Amino acid sequence: MPDPEASPLVFPCDFPLKVIGLRTDDFAQTMVGIVLRHAPDFGPETAKMRVSAGGRYLSLTCVIRARSREQLNALYRELTAHPAVKVVL
Repeated sequence: MPDPEASPLVFPCDFPLKVIGLRTDDFAQTMVGIVLRHAPDFGPETAKMRVSAGGRYLSLTCVIRARSREQLNALYRELTAHPAVKVVL
């Protein structure tokens, strides 16, 4: 039987993540700062931003070079704990 804790990902790998939150002046900068703490080789200039149709939300897509499941878990924990973040995909 396969290990339920085993990751289907093979590390290292490029891993896209999307952070969605309320559109504020510092949302993107704050989220990029969090991503850089966990993936110091991430290039902030590669982040893609998109404003929701109503203009209330902002999505930020970052593709990081994931090194381990533990790295991804720590990054997700910090992002989802931030009060401005609504969803992390």
